[in-house]
Amino acid sequence: MSYSTADIPSQAQKFAIVTGANSGLGYDTALELARAGAEVVLAARNEAKGLTAAAAIAAQIPGAKVTVELLDLASLASVASFAARIAETHASLDILVNNAGLMALPTRQTTEDGFEMQFGVNYLGHFALTARLFPLLRKAPAPRTVQLSSIAHRSGRIDFADLQGTNYKPWKAYGQSKLAMLIFALELQRRSDANGWNILSTAAHPGFAKTELIANGPGSNWLVEFGSNLVMGVLGQSSAAGALPTLLAATSPQAKPGAYYGPTGFKEMKGPAGLAEIRPQALDLNTAQKLWEVSEQLTGVKFID
Repeated sequence: MSYSTADIPSQAQKFAIVTGANSGLGYDTALELARAGAEVVLAARNEAKGLTAAAAIAAQIPGAKVTVELLDLASLASVASFAARIAETHASLDILVNNAGLMALPTRQTTEDGFEMQFGVNYLGHFALTARLFPLLRKAPAPRTVQLSSIAHRSGRIDFADLQGTNYKPWKAYGQSKLAMLIFALELQRRSDANGWNILSTAAHPGFAKTELIANGPGSNWLVEFGSNLVMGVLGQSSAAGALPTLLAATSPQAKPGAYYGPTGFKEMKGPAGLAEIRPQALDLNTAQKLWEVSEQLTGVKFID
């Protein structure tokens, strides 16, 4: 039986945060969490777009509990400020969906803190955010975190000698950032199990879903757009369909600790949501431990109750 939004159990009394929720996968994830009764914070870098998204959700779901909070994952100061504001208004956090991301920027850019932009936004920003919100997650009765990875993790490698991509290649940097997200999800579950944190840590990927991520990717011109649309028509799926693995991970009673979810069709590009393939480089324990330690050093944040 195919998983659908009808399978989402009531999320009433739950509080969720979705990063990058103003469009695409993040929007569709936030929409369905709100429809299921959760209170949802749309964490967005652009306030105007966030407010537009919140209004669109409210128009579809009268009485939806949706608010917008500014969050720039390219700034560790913004991450800290966001987490502090959440802690002032909420005693616990049930669901954290780390969805926001950038894909294969044509030229190397850096974050406010000097990190290569994709590694900084896609991974380090989310690592810091999860650590900052960790005390609130620990206070929830059954907290869940979902890290958004990608099919691109298959070609990814963690290059400890050049994490910041000084020898920059767009797809290499993207693959590394998405592999890091999957490694993070798996290591967080290991540490939760070992320390009794009671966090259900999972990862998900959308397959080949038509979102602004593709439109704003490398060489955003008519030829790339034409090619993307042509392939999308055959192998891809909608943003709403691409959000289903995330929603399964975030809400399903059948979601497994340390699991990775994605489409189960051809090459995991589209199809029913289910368990996805994890490549060996994401399972290496030494890499996971070293990446965690390096991430703590780079962000200056640790997972402390």
